Amino acid sequence: MEKVLASIITIGDELLIGQVVDTNSAWMAQELNKIGIPVTHRVAVGDNWDDIWEALDQEAKRASIIFITGGLGPTADDITKPLLCEYFGGKMVVDQPTLAHVIHIFENILKRPMIERNAKQAEVPDVCKVLKNEKGTAPGMWFEKEGKVFISLPGVPHEMKGLMKDHVLDLLPTYFKTGYLEHQTLLTYGIGESFLAERIAKEEAALPEHIKLAYLPNYGMVRLRLSAFGYEKALLQHEVAQHFEILKKAVGEFLVTDKDESMETVVAQLLKKSGSTLSTAESCTGGYIAHLITSTPGASAYYKGTVVSYDNSIKTNVLEVSEAILETDGAVSQATVKQMATKVREIMQTDYAIAVSGIMGPDGGTAEKPVGLVWMAVADKRQVIAKSFQFRFDRQRNISLTATNALNLLRMLIVDNHSTIL
Repeated sequence: MEKVLASIITIGDELLIGQVVDTNSAWMAQELNKIGIPVTHRVAVGDNWDDIWEALDQEAKRASIIFITGGLGPTADDITKPLLCEYFGGKMVVDQPTLAHVIHIFENILKRPMIERNAKQAEVPDVCKVLKNEKGTAPGMWFEKEGKVFISLPGVPHEMKGLMKDHVLDLLPTYFKTGYLEHQTLLTYGIGESFLAERIAKEEAALPEHIKLAYLPNYGMVRLRLSAFGYEKALLQHEVAQHFEILKKAVGEFLVTDKDESMETVVAQLLKKSGSTLSTAESCTGGYIAHLITSTPGASAYYKGTVVSYDNSIKTNVLEVSEAILETDGAVSQATVKQMATKVREIMQTDYAIAVSGIMGPDGGTAEKPVGLVWMAVADKRQVIAKSFQFRFDRQRNISLTATNALNLLRMLIVDNHSTIL
């Protein structure tokens, strides 16, 4: 049986010049995976008639389902709808339910007059199935040609997601035998991608042809993902689970989690399971660690707050880092972060604390303390553990690496303290 594949074409000059980041394709691919439809290609094209036409022709050769997002607005550069009308050999007509919906939005929700340009949103090719857009004025459109399905959706993310959930994801399995996609992911820390590949070479070689292993390195960590496709769901899940357990054992002490989740999520779960609380003191990261922690739902149950001691006066006046230490050891030092961690834990009365201080760049470094040098500490009621790192990237990546490594240092301390219950 031939596997059903999808392609995604995103339209807009703003995507090609980097003004807007394409988050639509990533979300769509995730949702399509859930119903057993892998995305084989993602293509971005500008607001150019010939380029869009060529992309439609090309992707129709590669996939059974072609998604098109963007170019459906009321302005002159939105050419997707007239192009699709010509591509599928139709003529433009007014879809009365869509027109009524547009009028309702302007009269009852926006409470402003509707101009002719807005009314044109209700014009659609007569050869498409109209998909009602509950969250906006541009309807989705479903076309069929030579056994292929073409689905045009607005580029506005919340409108695209609404149409996918309300119409597309339920309709596709009625048109195609989709099968099942199974993924299992684990996260490792403390071992590079090439060394990890050497470590699990035997296990990787033993994988059957239909189970693929992917290496996904990021900020000092490596995710390993097993992926498989098949038509018998229970059998597929069992087979992937067996190989996943073998992979976990091979990874050994470098395993952080056997789920596809971030370091901050792992730490959040450990804090909740152990009934512990956390505070942070940040210098070089400027509150980024606090941001990561509070991005996880339910963080108020275990996270008390942070002191962003960017200036030395805050380190001395709030965190009581001694001026003598700042004078002799400097702000980026073992002694400083130890005092920062100790004091913020005391101030906020938490079980654990994280403290970081470093030089993120691009300037500010010296021969003794170069750009990328970071000291971090984690503390509990018994001890303070400090560690230094020398990162070598741009400012934002150095900040991200600092946050990830600090959270991992905390993770190891919590696991050590609560190994019997975690």
